[in-house]
Amino acid sequence: MSARDALAAALTEAGIQLPAMDIRTPWLDVRAGEPPYALVQLGVCAAPVAHALAEVIARGAVR
Repeated sequence: MSARDALAAALTEAGIQLPAMDIRTPWLDVRAGEPPYALVQLGVCAAPVAHALAEVIARGAVR
């Protein structure tokens, strides 16, 4: 949950709210011996929210 919580906090600080953020069940890739991890499901967002998110990411990438 920490990844989802960190992302949610950063988005909130940037003034962006996604309608749903969920954690998918972790799994273990036994073939690669990798530790289990979960996927953060971001949900569906409106085009203006996607544009706002893209702008925030672009500004951060310039730093």
